Amino acid sequence: MITSLLEIDRLCVRHDSRDILRSLSLDVARGEIVALMGPSGVGKTTALRAIAALQPFDAGAIRIDGFALAPGPVPPETRLGPLRRRVGFVFQSHALFEHLTARDNITLALRHVLGKPRAEADAIAQALLESLDVGARAEAKPGQLSGGEAQRVAIARALAPDPALLLMDEPTAALDPARRNALATTLRALCDQGRSLLVATHDAEFAAQADRVVTLA
Repeated sequence: MITSLLEIDRLCVRHDSRDILRSLSLDVARGEIVALMGPSGVGKTTALRAIAALQPFDAGAIRIDGFALAPGPVPPETRLGPLRRRVGFVFQSHALFEHLTARDNITLALRHVLGKPRAEADAIAQALLESLDVGARAEAKPGQLSGGEAQRVAIARALAPDPALLLMDEPTAALDPARRNALATTLRALCDQGRSLLVATHDAEFAAQADRVVTLA
């Protein structure tokens, strides 16, 4: 029996009396890649941010591997530790700290949120960078990385707490076709390890490589 890692039930998000998302229901199974498509402004990024407790929602329910989010204000970070371990987020802009090296971007949460010693955090970061073929760029800062390298560092950072669910916002926006195909291969390998992925994208060719496509209108 396939079980759902992510369950969204009639999710509604409003802003200034306007519906951004209206009654979105969606399940993502363990080990599944789901592409979330639709025109700009339809609420794809909003859905990802609500799942990651980066913004509030007005109605409905979200459950991630047994952790529940309810309508209303975003809970304080002191209550979100279990969620932060379950969910990783790769932003469209990568959102890396420009003053930190690739390795330090990855170890930040490991050390200051999960409380891991520096040596252990560094070892985890280096292993992730190696697995994503950017191990040689560990000491580079974001401004020294190519778009594809920065994206892989951002993926490594999201994977550092070993989340079961990875959320990605427009991951192919700045990639050429060869890099898009390489990314698809990387994401499939992550799912083969048992992770689930929910990817917001405008890229129909990339979305075709997902297990399932959900279109918002």
